Amino acid sequence: PDDKLSHIYTLVVKPDNTYEMFIDQEKKESGSLEADWDFLESKEIDDPSDKKPEDWVDDAMIPDPEDKKPEDWDDNPKIDDPEDSKPEDWEQPEYIADPDAKKPEDWDDDTDGDWEPAMIPNPDYKGEWKPKQIDNPNYKGEWVHPQIDNPEYAEDPFLYRYANTEFIGFDLWQVKS
Repeated sequence: PDDKLSHIYTLVVKPDNTYEMFIDQEKKESGSLEADWDFLESKEIDDPSDKKPEDWVDDAMIPDPEDKKPEDWDDNPKIDDPEDSKPEDWEQPEYIADPDAKKPEDWDDDTDGDWEPAMIPNPDYKGEWKPKQIDNPNYKGEWVHPQIDNPEYAEDPFLYRYANTEFIGFDLWQVKS
């Protein structure tokens, strides 16, 4: 719960290897101990004798080879201020300062360093150009590793039972904002 109240958390473990979890006596979760928790080795494992084919294509979409970057496409995120004039001896900078930016009155160059105004974003900037995506004719789908029976797996009908339960640990957290 996302409030600052105390709550009662209850876990019920049953002899048929199922469980139920309650918060304030309201059921929030239930299922199988074997299926939902990693108490046992997996029933199946990846087949070690099989591997993904080298020519397997995982990409469902690829750039369209026919799609070309438009002539008027602008990759520049910043532009020069059209109202600013450059001194003749000044080399054109990649970005320009915001002409409306003013140095704060309490700015001290000795302690704060040289003040630099914010830069003006380019209104024509459309981001990095990328070709549109088309269906990949070589796409075979996501490759799934074939599974085999796990020789280490052993079913445990008494998974719910702990013969030597001497201690129970509670990990409680309280976070105040």
